Amino acid sequence: MKKEIRLLILLLVLGANVYRAYSAGGAFGIVISVLIIVVFIIYRLEGIKKEAGLSILLLVLCTIVAIYNPKFLQAINLQNLARQIGAFGIFSIGLGLVIITGGIELSVGSMMALLGVLLSMMLTEWGWAIPLAILGCFAVAMSLDFMHGLLITRMNMQPFIVTLCGLLFYRGLARFITKDETKGFGTVGGLDSLRYLANGNLFGIPMPFVLLIIISLITWVLLHWSVYGRYLFATGRNAEAARYAGINTRRIITMAYVISGALTAISGIIFAFYTNSVSPANHGNAYELYGIAAAVLGGCSLRGGEGSIIGIVIGTALLQVLRNLVNLLGIPSSLDFAVMGAVILIGVMADQIFAERRNRRQVILMRESARADMRPANPIAADHSGGTGE
Repeated sequence: MKKEIRLLILLLVLGANVYRAYSAGGAFGIVISVLIIVVFIIYRLEGIKKEAGLSILLLVLCTIVAIYNPKFLQAINLQNLARQIGAFGIFSIGLGLVIITGGIELSVGSMMALLGVLLSMMLTEWGWAIPLAILGCFAVAMSLDFMHGLLITRMNMQPFIVTLCGLLFYRGLARFITKDETKGFGTVGGLDSLRYLANGNLFGIPMPFVLLIIISLITWVLLHWSVYGRYLFATGRNAEAARYAGINTRRIITMAYVISGALTAISGIIFAFYTNSVSPANHGNAYELYGIAAAVLGGCSLRGGEGSIIGIVIGTALLQVLRNLVNLLGIPSSLDFAVMGAVILIGVMADQIFAERRNRRQVILMRESARADMRPANPIAADHSGGTGE
């Protein structure tokens, strides 16, 4: 109870600071204050379950945005926000699985550009049927990430290097096959189902958000209620120990990249029809950073071995609310990257602080346990036997 009271006092103090910052520094001041809130609340919520702490943080952030700009609560804005959360959250889950293994995936945005270009060409130029074109996108994305997994596990290459090369290669390939021209879907008939997937609503809920809920449930079961999920966490915590325990860590890591590729394909299709055109030079630019930021903010440790699906979804929502705040404040969209960089830095700092605290507590517990073992079980009997010896 004392922790909750201190947290409430902290929120009141920070809320007053937000008002003062806005009065003194305008829109930019309130953004900085919100980032300060992120730092302090994450720091203070260590003793609370991560998902609960993130939910409180999301609620606080939404309240701040709504108080500053009531347009935030308008139905059209909430629908757009949910659509963005859905589209970004799907591939962020895939990135989160990769991060849990201790890896990284930097080629997501470039892969989306390549998939968008290929999807446009398959449907408008090559005359492929919709199911075949969708299968083609899945095959390309999963094959590319399967190759990443093989290079990382079989050739012992660093995930950062492998996926960074993918980032450059796929973007360059997309620009080459289109001759750097924008590809679109125009007025081609029969694509209403795919357009509905990106822009439609189901009972007023944007379809990308509905898909995110379905995918979140499936991956939650996979991660927390399956043998693969247990092996995934074990591999991320200590790959060497997992191998000695008989776990095929190569297969586990490669499978994580393949799942990430499948989820990237889903998001790639959604984004392609959401924009209705694909510019190979800009489409999906830096999306991998949004996914990494969402996963890290949601509790995934870049060391590996930690993370949850619920945390990744909430982290995605937090990041999109921050982006929405930037838009509502009329701040140039170029500040998105500053907010994203700050979020990643804050998440890594919080993870480092919590890891050091856990290590210190473990050392203290080990010392106390050692002292307890050194004490005699019955001090009175020990004194008596000592006196008799004399």
